[in-house]
Amino acid sequence: MFAGLEGWAEWLGWLAGLSVLTFAGSLIIIPLVAARIPADYFSAPRRGQTEWRRRHPILRLYVLILKNLLGLVLFLAGVLMIFLPGQGLLTIFLGIMLMDFPGKYRLEKYIISRGPVLRAINWIRYRAGVAVLEVGEQGRGQ
Repeated sequence: MFAGLEGWAEWLGWLAGLSVLTFAGSLIIIPLVAARIPADYFSAPRRGQTEWRRRHPILRLYVLILKNLLGLVLFLAGVLMIFLPGQGLLTIFLGIMLMDFPGKYRLEKYIISRGPVLRAINWIRYRAGVAVLEVGEQGRGQ
């Protein structure tokens, strides 16, 4: 029965290691990022300007690249966590929040308005002693 798995033993070992790493990483990173989201982030109809817009252009570019790379890594790890152990949907959502692309705020509001995602993030925030997220009514219908 397991005779066909002999050639896959190394790959299965790497996948098991990756699974443990992504699961442990998600348990550490997700609560930290979820607690840092401002409580009123989703209550406005449009996203406001960030204070990073006033920083030096080279510093801003450097931070933007690092933030987008971290967001992409979290997004891809979340996709893997759908099939491997871990908090896949939350990790995908937090990866999207870190990246910058057109229409991102509308996509974020749509995802956060889904019951299970909002409940999970608010539970994490409650456990961290941070105010729950306020989602405006326009975010629920989009």
